[in-house]
This record gives sequence, C-alpha cells and structure tokens, in this order.
Amino acid sequence: MKRFSSFLVIVAAVCLAVACVQKKPAEPVEVKPVDPKLVAEGPYETLVQVNDSLSYVLINRPQVNLDEFPKDKNGNIALFDGSSLKGWRGYNKDTVPGKWTIDDKALKFSGTGTGEAQAKDGGDIIFAHKFKNFELTFEWKVSKGANSGVFVLAREVKGEPIYISSPEYQILDNANHPDASQGVDGNRQAASLYDMIPAKPQEAKPFDQWNSASITVYKGSVFHKQNGKTVVEYHLWTPQWESLIANSKFKPGGEFPLAYGLLTNLGGDEHEGYIGFQDHGDDVWFRNIKVKILE
Repeated sequence: MKRFSSFLVIVAAVCLAVACVQKKPAEPVEVKPVDPKLVAEGPYETLVQVNDSLSYVLINRPQVNLDEFPKDKNGNIALFDGSSLKGWRGYNKDTVPGKWTIDDKALKFSGTGTGEAQAKDGGDIIFAHKFKNFELTFEWKVSKGANSGVFVLAREVKGEPIYISSPEYQILDNANHPDASQGVDGNRQAASLYDMIPAKPQEAKPFDQWNSASITVYKGSVFHKQNGKTVVEYHLWTPQWESLIANSKFKPGGEFPLAYGLLTNLGGDEHEGYIGFQDHGDDVWFRNIKVKILE
C-alpha cells in the first residue's frame, strides 16, 4: 500500500510538471510591418528581387495605341496636340494630376512652391506607351527661377520617383535657379544629362522664352539638342555609361539604393520605356510634343 501511495505521488508530480510546461506562455514573435511599396497587387505588378536586402515592384499597365494619334507626312506622332491630355497619366497613377493643365495650347504644370515634394494634385506625368528607338521633339519654357526635366526610357516602379529609372534632360532657368551652379562643370544646367554630362554650348534662352529641344535614342546612342544644336552625347549599356552613373548622385550605396541597378540596365531587358515630364514644384510649359519611331 505504501509503494502504491508513493507511485501516486510520483504520477501526480509528473502530471503537474507537464501541466506547468503546457501553460508556460509562448515567447512573443516580432511581426515586422510590410512596406506597401513591396506588395505586388493585381495583374500589372511584379515583385523583383534584386538581392537578399533589396527589391522593388515593377508596374506594367496597358499601353495606348499609337495608331489613335495624329501622324504627319514625316512620321512624327503628336503626343500632345494642344487640346487634349489623351494618352497621358501620372507616374504611379491612373489619371493626370490636377496641376497639369492645358494653357494656350501648351501643356502646363502650375507651380506649388514645394519643390520635389509634389503636392497631392501634382506629380510627374508619363505618356502611356513604351518607346525604344525614337526621336522626341518638343518646346519648353519656364517661369523665373524654375526647374523641371524630361525623362526617357523610364520604368514605373511602385512608390519610387521616376528619376531612379530614367536619365533626365534638365529643364532650368540657368540665370536664376541655384542648381545651375551646382554639380560639376555645369552638368545641372538646361539640356544637360542631369548631374552627369553638361550641355555645351549652353545657349538656353531666358525664362518666359520658348526653347526648342530634342532627345534622340537609337540603339543605345543618345543625343540632346537645344535650340538646334547637339549639346550632349552618350552611349547606354557601356562601361562609359556605368562610370557616369557611378560618379553621380545615383552611385551604388548612395541616396537612392535602387537607382544604380535600374539605370545601368536602363529600359530593362527590352531596352524600352516611358517618356515623362517632371513636377519640380515650378511653373513650366511644354508644347509641340512629337515622337518619331526610328526602326
């Protein structure tokens, strides 16, 4: 009987120990918040994993049909005819932001004074078609002290600015905007490849006057024209191109972690992308925006 009592005591002790183990509260699990920029939603978004610590969501919305836009006898397609914003939308948006309007047959951005902060009814815009080999022609003017830009071969990256995936043809009032004296050798002045190659000769007209401009992209060679003169030349997907990016504000490990990879592989595997115009917070006008496809 004594042995049986001892056995019962041992069983009770074991059961109590097991119960204590079962009731021990679980260790708290740290749940990291999900960055909405890295969530691919819907059929047009794809998560791209660059490496273990770097990724982005690429957006590929449907493109407009160029056959629906006027074309002249020389093959120039009117992307903006002075009366309609057809084909345009905000970068990372479905519609054209309200700050972009039509003013005397010109496409105008009305300044907010917020710089690149971009008010909720502002933001960069793109023409919703991807171009590969082409000549883009346009005219531009700015208000006093204004800054803007034109982008080519841009890709749409969720929650990120357009300039991390696209070279910029600088639009600037050289005489009154402080950026004109920044950078190296004038590489932030009008018509320059922003922060990389200065436009020379530098003959931008003063604010409130129209300038003519063009950007030609053909099999990796890119040319900027300003008021009839070729002022910049560079060659994509080459060691020279990689060196330009590595020595700019878009360098590896710099302020914009995604930029170096996106810019060195400009236009992605297809080497194509969007044409875009920048909201830099200042008044800027564009007109006679045309593109010619180069086969």
